[in-house]
Amino acid sequence: MSGDLLSAAIAAIDAANAYDPNLTDGRPRALMQGELASQWLARLAPDAPAALVLAARAHHLRRWAIPRDDYPDGRGGYLRWRRDLKAVHAESVAHVLRPVGVDPATIERTQQLVRKQGLGTDPEAQTFEDVVCLVFLETQFEDLVERLDDEPKMLDVLRKTIPKMSPAALALAGDAHVPPRAAALLARALESPA
Repeated sequence: MSGDLLSAAIAAIDAANAYDPNLTDGRPRALMQGELASQWLARLAPDAPAALVLAARAHHLRRWAIPRDDYPDGRGGYLRWRRDLKAVHAESVAHVLRPVGVDPATIERTQQLVRKQGLGTDPEAQTFEDVVCLVFLETQFEDLVERLDDEPKMLDVLRKTIPKMSPAALALAGDAHVPPRAAALLARALESPA
């Protein structure tokens, strides 16, 4: 894929992410998270293929369309929500990339990555998961800490997140910009992941 086409595809994803009504520091959250994902990806895989670059940028595309509150509490509701989100992300990324002229094979591969297909066997899917986890630490973990206000639960969340990450991503996790309380929890979880 040419650099111009990749830039146009990223701009199209950013334009779609700009519709997120949820704001972080006055900016659409999905837009900010997409930019942050690109920054983490550049550190983890500077020569990433186009589909991985696009998947990272689009990892929360139209997430706001399916609020977590629309699903039951508990693990079952959470897992259904996550499954439905993956489908929305994959459908939305294709809808955004086709008009820009991205080839069908790259769109299909981008969809596979946002669905996390091949996780555990596909190195690019692992890199995508690493990026998503690092963005979670920087943009969602603090809110979770405040909402739950339960240190053992937060350590449990972190201990479930850490095994999803590669050694390279874990090495970068300490660089995530998180407030002091969340950073202390992260440091404890990294010291004793089990």
